[in-house]
Amino acid sequence: MNKADLTNAVAEKTGLSKKDSERAISAMLEAVRESLTEGERVSLSGFGTFEVKMRGKRVARNPLTKEEMVLPAVKQPVFRAGAAFKTQIAES
Repeated sequence: MNKADLTNAVAEKTGLSKKDSERAISAMLEAVRESLTEGERVSLSGFGTFEVKMRGKRVARNPLTKEEMVLPAVKQPVFRAGAAFKTQIAES
């Protein structure tokens, strides 16, 4: 499913127009992005949690030259599915 498919599904389930559904989805995604950028956690009950985690620096190796290089620490967005969501997927 892509964003257009999601927009159509939301429009069908809510009775909103496709344009209004697309605006609502875009606004929700932007709010999640902004919250994560500010270092906040976004928890959606029954669905899951979005948060930013630090991935420490590490040593990697170029497979062609076998040369080692140090990759810097980075912030990485992660999603953890909630228990209800995991159960629903497992039972399907």
